[in-house]
Amino acid sequence: MRTVLFSKLVSKTDIERHLVIPDCPSGTLPSYDEGQSMDMHVLDNNGREWLFPCSILGNDLVGKFLNVGWIEFVRERDVRENDEVSIIHEEVDWKNQGAATTVLIKIEVRRKIRLFGKDIWADLK
Repeated sequence: MRTVLFSKLVSKTDIERHLVIPDCPSGTLPSYDEGQSMDMHVLDNNGREWLFPCSILGNDLVGKFLNVGWIEFVRERDVRENDEVSIIHEEVDWKNQGAATTVLIKIEVRRKIRLFGKDIWADLK
């Protein structure tokens, strides 16, 4: 089973400083208190694991949000402003191999390109 937890167009701030994931009614953010931090282990679409340090922050303008340190990923994968980033929760059933269900957090980045006069979204590899 695959569920998109969060998706947004990447901003200049996301690229230069940190990815900001706002809290939303669907409960995207973990139930941590403001100021707490954690590490998010994610897999990209090439199967590479990344470690993103995260902290719960808040301000009057945005409210509570998750501050994600992903600059190494941005630089290595050439993520650009207006690319689309998605954080995905995926359950993988390994029962056929004798193991239980595993939960994976994946990151996908897509870029809009113009091809034959039409805009299409392509996965960054």
